[in-house]
Amino acid sequence: MQAKKRYFILLSAGACLVLLFYFGGAQLPEYNIHISPRQKRDVNTSVYKGKRCRMDSCFDFSRCKKNDFKVYVYPQQKGEKISESYQNILSTIEGSRFYTSDPGQACLFVLSLDTLDRDQLSPQYVHNLKTKVQNLPLWNNGRNHLIFNLYSGTWPDYTEDLGFDIGQAMLAKASISTENFRPNFDVSIPLFSKEHPRTGGERGFLKYNSIPPFRKYMLVFKGKRYLTGIGSDTRNALYHVHNQEDVVLLTTCKHGKDWQKHKDARCDKDNAEYDKYDYREMLHNSTFCLVPRGRRLGSFRFLEALQAACVPVMLSNGWELPFSEIINWNTAAVIGDERLLLQIPSTVRSIHQDKILALRQQTQFLWEAYFSSLEKIVLTTLEIIQDRVLQQESRSSVMWNSHPGGLFALPQYSAYLGDFPFYYATLGIKPHSKFTAVIHAVTPLVSQSQPILKLLASVAKSQYCAQIIVLWNCDKPLPAKHRWPATTVPVIVIEGENKVMSSRFLPYETIITDAVLSLDEDTVLSTTEVDFAFTVWQSFPERLVGYPARSHFWDSNKERWGYTSKWTNDYSMVLTGAAIYHRYYHFLYTNFLPASLKGMVDQLANCEDILMNFLVSAVTKLPPIKVTQKKQYKETMMGQSSRASRWADPDHFAQRQTCMNKFASWFGGMPLVHSQMRLDPVLFKDQVSILRKKYRDIERL
Repeated sequence: MQAKKRYFILLSAGACLVLLFYFGGAQLPEYNIHISPRQKRDVNTSVYKGKRCRMDSCFDFSRCKKNDFKVYVYPQQKGEKISESYQNILSTIEGSRFYTSDPGQACLFVLSLDTLDRDQLSPQYVHNLKTKVQNLPLWNNGRNHLIFNLYSGTWPDYTEDLGFDIGQAMLAKASISTENFRPNFDVSIPLFSKEHPRTGGERGFLKYNSIPPFRKYMLVFKGKRYLTGIGSDTRNALYHVHNQEDVVLLTTCKHGKDWQKHKDARCDKDNAEYDKYDYREMLHNSTFCLVPRGRRLGSFRFLEALQAACVPVMLSNGWELPFSEIINWNTAAVIGDERLLLQIPSTVRSIHQDKILALRQQTQFLWEAYFSSLEKIVLTTLEIIQDRVLQQESRSSVMWNSHPGGLFALPQYSAYLGDFPFYYATLGIKPHSKFTAVIHAVTPLVSQSQPILKLLASVAKSQYCAQIIVLWNCDKPLPAKHRWPATTVPVIVIEGENKVMSSRFLPYETIITDAVLSLDEDTVLSTTEVDFAFTVWQSFPERLVGYPARSHFWDSNKERWGYTSKWTNDYSMVLTGAAIYHRYYHFLYTNFLPASLKGMVDQLANCEDILMNFLVSAVTKLPPIKVTQKKQYKETMMGQSSRASRWADPDHFAQRQTCMNKFASWFGGMPLVHSQMRLDPVLFKDQVSILRKKYRDIERL
């Protein structure tokens, strides 16, 4: 009976409160309101007023049709503080091929106001951003704008509130939830530290594949444990699966100024065990690395695990993984569930070693393709948006998820994978069985005994030659047709564009074959040498294959890169005066490299061959391939035989040293790779009859 009375009294009191609240007779104090998930969503919706935005509803495609995909960065305003990381983002965009200084040509706009850190407790927080953004003359409610952000919200809830209305702007945001992520509109980016390199970046740590692919530890983690608040549940429970043997999950309470005030019974034990292990040693010696959420959904542990070839085990429910629009994370990570923490050890133990090896290799590809530098993160973001804008020229999933990656596979070249040199093995096809020779001519044709005519005759006799293009970069007028020798293959003479060095690598439509044999006019090659080089290239279609080799070295005294033509036991470049490569590299050279590097080459009339080697090695991560050839070439020969040759210029060698360092600076490191491999014909120099040798003429040279 007493229970019924209490229930009746509580029910009556509740009804009265509801009536009072409904008629405005009472208002609940704000600090007593429990914020439900639905109310949180309403809060987020008020911040993201364009939550329903998609490309077709909140993006003006007409701005991109006239000038393709160009990006405008607002001029920096005096007195505005800007973090180093955000300055690096802006510098990357301004140095890219997408940049335009004319807002009238822009398809996309990026603020100069620092939006990376929107935590009000952070010293990097920019105040009054709402007013500053609204006063921008080109803001247009955020339409066609891209906003970069790493940190949003603040203690204790760490919501995704940026503190200002982003309108119809796109977000490139770290730690973004699937709930607030607008598919095919926003871009999820990784959380990176302020120490993350701007360009280049370190290679992945996987040096060789061990079979079986198991390491000292099966699963590791080392990081902070939050005693209260958001993000504390998962990390507080890790001790349940820690076994001190092959599953080592370490947490510490020792962070923050007043951690001792909040310490629990496990803190002292956790802290002591935490100090026993070296994080780097664990990272490099574990098969899997746990990546639990922190205060926010993202974590620095994610990129650290990728670089270390430690397969990430994601434990952050609701996190939209970085670049999820283009990357298939199931091939490089294990996606766990926070609610099933106790099952994680048995889950990773059940993964077959073949799968582990594949996962590990993919972590290295993804790290080096998209995450090793801030530049790659920013350019990947822009390329994703460009693919949306230019839908008819967008990349396929294969391009994004296989070597060399989306940044080097430009869809403007072709929509068919078989037109690129990287996918022949995947598609089970072979390159075209013929080549196009491109001879770079810079001296007038005055005699029938000139080297270019002998070279043309030798190349034309090759069974693999489809056509010969003579690129006339000479100041004198084109010779009459009858001056060129009669050949069994077409000879096409093209006037060079602006008579500059870079024009030899333009993607001419007249090049109809996959292979390009690049030749200087004074190169001396026999038909046999040409045939052999082409047959070698057919086995390595993504690489440079040729005869004259050069090398680079680090000069510790001058602290700079050096260039050498000395004959040693290794090399890292094959000069394009006599080299075969895929025609796609003409397109990449023209459309990927910045105008500053190509302008330097044209001004010096030098180094174009070095720049092409840098480009191909940056794409393939492999050295070129040298094939057998007689010893003398260019720098050792032409100084005596032709004073008109640029190889005889005393400044030529010094210029090439300068080029090496300028190119290395732009690439963010040295992409060239040394090799000690030279490919000779079978039976080359063997003590057998010359009649048994296929390429017998090579030995007579």
